[in-house]
Amino acid sequence: MSDLSALHDTILTWYAAQARDLPWRRSPEAWPWPEVDRPWAVLVSEVMLQQTPVVRVEPVWHEWMRRWPTPAALAAAAPGDAVREWGRLGYPRRALRLHAAATAIAQEHGGVIPANLEDLQALPGIGTYTAAAVGAFAFGIRSAVVDVNVRRVEARLVTGAEHPAPSLSAAETRLAEELLPAGDREAATWNVAVMELGALVCKAKTPQCERCPVLDACAWVLAGRPAHDGPRKRVQKWAGTDRQVRGKLLHVLRDASGPVPRSKLDVVWPDAAQRDRCLASLIEDGLVEPLARERFRLPA
Repeated sequence: MSDLSALHDTILTWYAAQARDLPWRRSPEAWPWPEVDRPWAVLVSEVMLQQTPVVRVEPVWHEWMRRWPTPAALAAAAPGDAVREWGRLGYPRRALRLHAAATAIAQEHGGVIPANLEDLQALPGIGTYTAAAVGAFAFGIRSAVVDVNVRRVEARLVTGAEHPAPSLSAAETRLAEELLPAGDREAATWNVAVMELGALVCKAKTPQCERCPVLDACAWVLAGRPAHDGPRKRVQKWAGTDRQVRGKLLHVLRDASGPVPRSKLDVVWPDAAQRDRCLASLIEDGLVEPLARERFRLPA
C-alpha cells in the first residue's frame, strides 16, 4: 500500500466505532466470574470460533466460563464433560483438544497460560493460528493472526482478487506480517479490526462495499471487481454425511445420564454400515468409550 500509516488509522478508527461487543473482548472486570482471566477466555473463544459463527458460540462460551473458570477447573473434569458441554457447536474433537490443553497448562505451567508463542504452540491441539491469536489478543504479542476473514480482506484490498486461495499460502502470511503496525498494541488491535471488517463488511458472498472505510484504496474495486477465476473453496455437505451421523450418535450420548446400550444408538440412523463406521470413528477419536455388554458413554 502507498500509505500504510493512513490505512492503519482508517481501519483502526472504523473498528473503534463499529466493533461488536463480544464477551471475550470485554475487560475481565465486566465478567461475572472473578476467577476468569483474559488468556483463558480468549483461548476458549478462539477454539470455539473455528468454523463456527459467533451467535452459536456465545451461549456455550458463557457456560464454559461459568463451569470451568480456569484451566485447572477444566483439567479436573472428565473429558466427556467437555464433550457434553460442547453441545452442538460441531467438530467436537475441539472439546477434547481444549481439555488436553487445559491439562497441560495445569500440569506443566502451574495453571497459568504461557505468555509466549513457542509455549502456546506446544500445547496439545493448539496450532499456529490459535497460538498467534491468544498471543495477540491476550498478551499483546505482535504476531499476524490470519483467519479466513483477514485473508479475504487483504486479498481484495491489496492483491485485487475477489477470494483468497483455498489454503493459506506463504505469500499471504508474509503480506499479513508486512501490514502489521509497528507497535504491539496497535498490531493486536489491527488483527481483530481486519477480522471484523471481513465479518461485517467485506463478506464472502455479499460484500457491502458502500460501507467499507477503505473502499477508495481497494485494489479489487479499483480493478472493476473482477470475478474470481481460481479454484473455489469446497462447500462441505451435511445431510447424509458421516458428520451428520456422528452428530446424531453423540447427541444420544450427551443426553444420557449413564452408559447407553447399542440398541439406543442403532435407531438414530437406518444405514447400519455407515452407523457402525461412524461409531467406530468416534471411539478412535476418543469421543466415545466402549464398555462391556455393548454399552457406550462419553469418555470418563
